[in-house]
Amino acid sequence: MPKVPTWRRPTTIASAGARMPARRARPAGPISYIERVDSFPRQQARTRRFSLGVPRNFAIAADGSRVAFLRTRTGSDQSTCLWQLDVATGRTDVLVDPADVLRESSEAVPPEERMRRERSRERAGGIVRYTADRALTRVAFDLAGHVYVVDMGSRAIKEIHTGGEAVDPRIAPTGTSVAYVERGALHVVAVDGDAARTLVQPESSEVTYGLAEFVAAEEMGRQHGFWWSPDGLQLLVARVDVSRVQRWHIADPSNPGNRPVEVAYPRAGTDNADVTLHVVRLDGARVEVGWDRSQFEYVTTANWSSHGLLVVVQTRDQRTMRILEVDTDTGATSVVREDHDESWIDIVGGVPERLTDGTLIWTVDQGGAKRLVAGDEVATLRDLEVRDVLDVDGDVVLFTASLEPTEIGVYTWSRPTGVRAFPGPGIDGGVAGARRRGGTTVVVRRGLDFDGAVITVHQHDREAARIESFAETPAISLNLKMTRLGTRELRAAVLFPSGHQPGSAKLPVLLDPYGGPGFQKVTASAGAHLTSQWFADQGFVVLVADGRGTPGRGPEWARTVRGDVATAVLEDQVDALRAAAAEWPDFDLSRVAIRGWSYGGYLAALAVLRRPDVFHVASAGAAPSDWLLYDTHYTERYLGHPDDEPANYAGMSLLADAARLERPLMLIHGMSDDNVVVAHMLRFSGALLAAGREHTVLPITGATHMANDDAVAENLLLIELAFLRRALGIEPQATARR
Repeated sequence: MPKVPTWRRPTTIASAGARMPARRARPAGPISYIERVDSFPRQQARTRRFSLGVPRNFAIAADGSRVAFLRTRTGSDQSTCLWQLDVATGRTDVLVDPADVLRESSEAVPPEERMRRERSRERAGGIVRYTADRALTRVAFDLAGHVYVVDMGSRAIKEIHTGGEAVDPRIAPTGTSVAYVERGALHVVAVDGDAARTLVQPESSEVTYGLAEFVAAEEMGRQHGFWWSPDGLQLLVARVDVSRVQRWHIADPSNPGNRPVEVAYPRAGTDNADVTLHVVRLDGARVEVGWDRSQFEYVTTANWSSHGLLVVVQTRDQRTMRILEVDTDTGATSVVREDHDESWIDIVGGVPERLTDGTLIWTVDQGGAKRLVAGDEVATLRDLEVRDVLDVDGDVVLFTASLEPTEIGVYTWSRPTGVRAFPGPGIDGGVAGARRRGGTTVVVRRGLDFDGAVITVHQHDREAARIESFAETPAISLNLKMTRLGTRELRAAVLFPSGHQPGSAKLPVLLDPYGGPGFQKVTASAGAHLTSQWFADQGFVVLVADGRGTPGRGPEWARTVRGDVATAVLEDQVDALRAAAAEWPDFDLSRVAIRGWSYGGYLAALAVLRRPDVFHVASAGAAPSDWLLYDTHYTERYLGHPDDEPANYAGMSLLADAARLERPLMLIHGMSDDNVVVAHMLRFSGALLAAGREHTVLPITGATHMANDDAVAENLLLIELAFLRRALGIEPQATARR
C-alpha cells in the first residue's frame, strides 16, 4: 500500500527534472478584520476559489500541433479569453478577448445559459465554453447570447446572425457548419454565416430541442442536448418535453416586484421530463430513435464515431444500463451491451468510446474495483480504481485512476503496451487530469507541495511545452497531515494552525466534511484544503474525513449508503474524530464543531441532532433537509423510489429529528437556490420552531447554490467563524490570521 504522506508546506519547492512554481512570500503578522483587502476570505472570494487564471477546456488539433484553451488574463479577472499554444515553439497567444467583441460593457446571458452555468458550477464570465472542429482550424463560442466563429489561422472573428438569445453553439467536426439553440429551437448555419435555417422547432412552450434536461445537467454530467455526426451532415437531437414535470417557483423575496422564476423540477417520486432522440439531417428530414423508453427513461450520453452512433440509456432505478447502436436511416436500435447492479450503475465520464477497429471501450465493476474494458478484455488490474476515460487517440486510451484513493493519476492503455502511468514533471502523487489527440497530451497536475496547477504538454510522452497558470498564490500556508484513521482506514486531512506544533496545546475541533456520495474532499491537492486551513488559523484543529459512500475506494465502499445516506456516514465522522484525538492530544473533545455545505450541510445538521454527545455546534449550508424535495436521479439512486421504499425517506429526514436539537445550529441558504431549494431550510426551521428549538437562520438574498458575490462569500466565512466561536465559548480575537 502506498505510503501516506505527512506534510508541512515548505517555503519553496525544488524537484529534480522540473521547475515548480515557488510560493511568494507573504507579509508577516495577522491582518485586522478592518484591513480586509488581502485577507484570505476576500482573496478566495475575489479569485473564485483560485480558479481564475487557471488554463482549462483544452482542445487539441488532430495532428497534435496546436492546443486551444480558456484562461483569464489574471487570477482575479473574471472575463475568460480564448488562447492558442503552438506546441513546436511553445508560444501562447490570445485569440479572442471578450472585451474586443462584446457589444455592451455588461454580459447579459440568456436564461438557458444562466441555468447551464449554475448546473456546471461555472464561476467565471466571458468565453466559458467553445467547440472546435477536428483539425482545430475553426472554433465556435457564444457570448451574451451571440454566436461567433473564429478562424484559427487568420484569427478573423465572424459573428453569426442570431436573435440574441443563442446558447450552446457546436461546430461540426468538419468545420463547415455551426448548430445552436435559441428559444428551444435548433438552428444550423454555415460558418460563413450563409444558409441559416431552423432544423427543428418546438411544438409548444413545454418542449425544447437540443438542450439537456435538469437531471441530465445537474446529476448525469451531460450538459448537451445534440451531437454532430463525424461527416457534419446529421445531428442527434434530444427533444425534451417537461409538460409532465411539476413546477416550482423560485422567488427573490428581497425584490417582491420581480416575478418568481418557474422551474420544471422533478423531485423524487414524480415525473421526469420525457426525452426522445431524433436523427436530423441538414435538410430537415428526421427519424425518431426507438428504444424501450417505458423502462429506460434516462439518456445518459451519446457517442457518434466513424463506426456508428451509440446511445446509453438507463432505467429509472438506475440498476440497468444499456448501450444501444442506432441505425441512423431508420432510428431502430440494437443492444450492444447491458450491465446490471443490484444497487446502481455508475455513469462514468468519457465512455462509451471506440478504437480504430471499432472495439468498444467501457468500464465495469469487477473484483472490487471499477475497471477499464476493451471489448471482452479487462484492461486494468483490481488494484487500480478507474475514475474517468479522458480520450481515445487512435488505439491509445487515456484515463484517470487511483492506486491510493486520495491521489488521481493519468494512465494510458493500448494493446501493445498495456497500462502505463503517464510520465509527470517530477511530481509524486497529487491529482491530475488530461486530454490527448494526435499524440499530444496536455496534463494538468495539482499536488500538496505546490500551489495551483502545473500544465505540461507532451508529444509522444516527452514534455514539449508548458502552459502557465495565472492563478493567484493563496495568502495562506498549509500545516497539513494526510492520514488514515480507524479500523476502516478512513482517508483524512488534519490541519493545525500555522506555526502550531502538534502536542503543544489543546485546541477546539472543527470537522469540515462533505462526506456524502459522489464527491471526495480528501485529496492530495493543496487547493482542496485552503478554507479548512483558514479555519485552523483561527485557532482550531480541523479534521476533514471521507467515509463510506465517497468515491475512490471501489464499488462496495460506495454502495454502503444504499437505502441509508445517514447512519454509516455519520458513524465514520465520529470514528475519524476519536481516532484522530487518540493520535493527536491537541484535539479538545469537549469543544467540537462541524460545518458543511450541500450534503455536507445535511451531515453537519445530522451530527448535532443525532450525536449531541459528540458535536457541540453546527453550521449547515444549503442542506437538503427532506429528501422528498430533492431531484429524482440523485435521490432515487441512493434511497429508491419513495413509493417503493418510503421508510428510507422518513429515516433520512432532518425534519423528523427537529425535536432532538439541543446544540446551537446555524442554517445558511441561498434564497434563489434552484438545486437545493430554500424550502428545505424553511421547512426545517419551521419544524425546529414548532418543537421549541432555538436556532439561527442566515438567508442569503439573491444567491443560488453557489454564493459567488465577493462580499457575500467573504463575509459568510467571517460570520460562520463568529457563530462557531460563540457557541464553543471561545473569546473573539481582535485580529484574524490570513
